[in-house]
Amino acid sequence: MKEIVLPEIGDDVEHATISFWHVEEGERVDEGMDLVEINTEKSAFNVPSPCSGVITEVRATEGETVQVGNILAMIQEEE
Repeated sequence: MKEIVLPEIGDDVEHATISFWHVEEGERVDEGMDLVEINTEKSAFNVPSPCSGVITEVRATEGETVQVGNILAMIQEEE
């Protein structure tokens, strides 16, 4: 299982809000595919998939504010 975490965003940014998910639990994704859009006070960006596989769990819901380093979702990697 691969953890999808909220990455470091900038020097003074400690949290971001989940704008919307591009994928759902059970969906197959490819490496580099956009998974979720994140908003900070200054910008919006997408978090890409670090691997190909299936989304097994979404841990952060749309509208939720999450801290940098928090797990957003889990992917079962393809072998």
